[in-house]
Amino acid sequence: MNTLDNNNAHDVKTVLIVDDEIDIREPLCEHLNLNGFSTVGAENASQAYEILASQHIDLVVLDVMMPGESGLDVCRNLAQTRAVPVILLTALTDDIDRIVGLEIGADDYISKPFNPRELIARIRAVLRRTGVNNIKPDAVKNEVDTFGHWRLNNNLAELHNADNTVVMLSTGEHKLLKVFIENPNKILSRDDLISLTQGRDSFPYERSIDNMISRLRRKIEADLSKPTYILTVWGGGYRFCP
Repeated sequence: MNTLDNNNAHDVKTVLIVDDEIDIREPLCEHLNLNGFSTVGAENASQAYEILASQHIDLVVLDVMMPGESGLDVCRNLAQTRAVPVILLTALTDDIDRIVGLEIGADDYISKPFNPRELIARIRAVLRRTGVNNIKPDAVKNEVDTFGHWRLNNNLAELHNADNTVVMLSTGEHKLLKVFIENPNKILSRDDLISLTQGRDSFPYERSIDNMISRLRRKIEADLSKPTYILTVWGGGYRFCP
């Protein structure tokens, strides 16, 4: 890990690089260190989970094609259990495969081979977009939204139901739900949702919005066949009824 002086340590973001190829992982860690990040490396999913459980990580760069538990499986798990942004490293060139990654919770992807400078630019963009650079814990510690029997902890991106059971949200799910909460009973088109979630970079494909909403519904609706919170307005978009 990069060594930092105490004055600047609180401003430095820690990136976890998960890739089974040491020739990619270690040079990438070194390059990020030289560009102002702190880094931790993991060669597989189990190592990544251990690191995430033991220290604070601001963003995960995750290789898709790993032996054992794949990067897509890890991404899906992180989307369900913790609010940490994920950028996928993928050798896949088919748009459908990349869309799958975005739909299960990734915040961005970059195709191999890639320019390390482009990856750094994407990391910084995702950190800006997800608010990691601007979080002030004291300011958001008690920021809670409520709707129905749900409570949304915006600091932790956690949903609590009436029994206080915790449901974790991915970064994208949290942003989308926050937009709905801030615009109750309004018909929002897909373009509206893309714009309100800080631009098309958040949801590059309109279908990504639909799939993100499907994931949100699975978490908050009692009956998926008869949703009561997120309603589809045919030909118009969606309406949130708190």
